[in-house]
Amino acid sequence: MSAVNLPQQGAAGGQMLVALDIDGTILGIDGAIPDATFEQVRRLQAAGHEVMLATGRSWADTRPIAERLGLDSQFHVSANGAMTLERDAVAQGGYATRWIETFDPTEVLVSLRGALENAMFAVEDPQGVFKYSGHFPDGSFEARGEEVPFEGLLNAEATRLVVISPDHSIEEFTAVIERLGLHEVSYSVGWTAWLDIAPEGVNKGTALERVRRELGIPMNRVVVAGDGRNDIEMLQWASNGGTAIAMGDAPQEVIDAGTVLAPDFAHDGLGVALSRLS
Repeated sequence: MSAVNLPQQGAAGGQMLVALDIDGTILGIDGAIPDATFEQVRRLQAAGHEVMLATGRSWADTRPIAERLGLDSQFHVSANGAMTLERDAVAQGGYATRWIETFDPTEVLVSLRGALENAMFAVEDPQGVFKYSGHFPDGSFEARGEEVPFEGLLNAEATRLVVISPDHSIEEFTAVIERLGLHEVSYSVGWTAWLDIAPEGVNKGTALERVRRELGIPMNRVVVAGDGRNDIEMLQWASNGGTAIAMGDAPQEVIDAGTVLAPDFAHDGLGVALSRLS
């Protein structure tokens, strides 16, 4: 892996697909976006490249970030790949759902509740509305959410299931999840005892491959950047001919999935990495 020594993507010409994670990559824990990131995103977009977001957030929580960045992307990926939005001039908010993947979270919910005492659960539906059981940290689902009894989460059509277990360390939490051996779903563990569950075989990488094919952009013109475990599949996908940027403060397994190591967030990692693209 190179340390911010990217290949000159622009040398051969042609549009690039630049897909960026939000939290910890674009956005700091305080909600701030570094000036260098703003500058580089605007530069790449002005040059005609498809600069888009690929995030675990719901679309309701993704759209404000796209607007802050001034993005007019053809596509955005939300819910860890379960939902892909396409620009639509007549749709409310300017985007409409192009592709969506769902699953029934009942079996997983019942298994997790039995293994994780005092855990909190949230289910996102195809409209981006969350139903949640338990007291999530303030603001977790501020855009659209409804608190319901645990039973109200069952037998639903979901794009995403979120689990938080504050009584467990990240190591304990991961061990419980691995011991359960979750089947017929895709999942990733976050920085804390936070679990994101998506439909089987669905992740940011699978969604971006659809976008890449739709836009007709070759793999050697793909650039992605991320910092979390839910970015691993996206980084692995992009590393197959493209450029996969891992943030310098990412967990080791995320760094291992990338082809380029950026500085950490505090040192304008994304802005520095994107400045190497032309």
